Amino acid sequence: MNVDFSQIASALPGLMQGMQLTLELLLLAIIGGVLLGTLLALARLSASPWLSRLAKWYVNYFRSIPLLLVISWFYLIVPMILSWITGSLEPVGAFTSCLVAFVMFEAAYFSEIVRAGIQSIAKGQANAAYALGMSYPQVMRLIILPQAFRKMTPLLLQQSIILFQDTSLVYAVGLMDFLNTARSKGDIVGQSHEFLIFAGLVYFIISFGASLLVKHLQKRLVV
Repeated sequence: MNVDFSQIASALPGLMQGMQLTLELLLLAIIGGVLLGTLLALARLSASPWLSRLAKWYVNYFRSIPLLLVISWFYLIVPMILSWITGSLEPVGAFTSCLVAFVMFEAAYFSEIVRAGIQSIAKGQANAAYALGMSYPQVMRLIILPQAFRKMTPLLLQQSIILFQDTSLVYAVGLMDFLNTARSKGDIVGQSHEFLIFAGLVYFIISFGASLLVKHLQKRLVV
């Protein structure tokens, strides 16, 4: 089979736009997923039985279904929910729907990482803070969470690498991320194999480089 990568250089501007969309989706999904995941972790550790059970059900549910199915669901459901809330019939883009899907889905995984990080902190520190008159929010914000996040940073980054790879699933709703853009341009110029090979190399370089960073952080941050 003849392999010709000559058309990739001229397609780089379009491929960079696709990568920009992928990275925007990744960054926003990480931020939203970690924030929601932290709230879920705190709910799991709550003294309230119903709150703990609700958070546990959420985590187990989203960890038991395929991400591709979640993306498809939210692509159909998010516009309906927003239309019902706002009363507006303006269409919701695929990017917003995918972002909501990733945040909701990844929060279930981030919450388990955060919960483990919180539980790794000695209870004596929280008890000492309570003895000094600090409230529960203050203890979590000033004492527990800063230490927990320091310990779990490598795991959060590892999950973020998985999320970066999973962003390619947005092809299901026609969102032109990096991989979908590469596939589309490869089909146009008749070099689909070359463009997919190039896309695979880009994903590998980014993921492998990020994995090396995670290993470096594990040596420095985890004691």
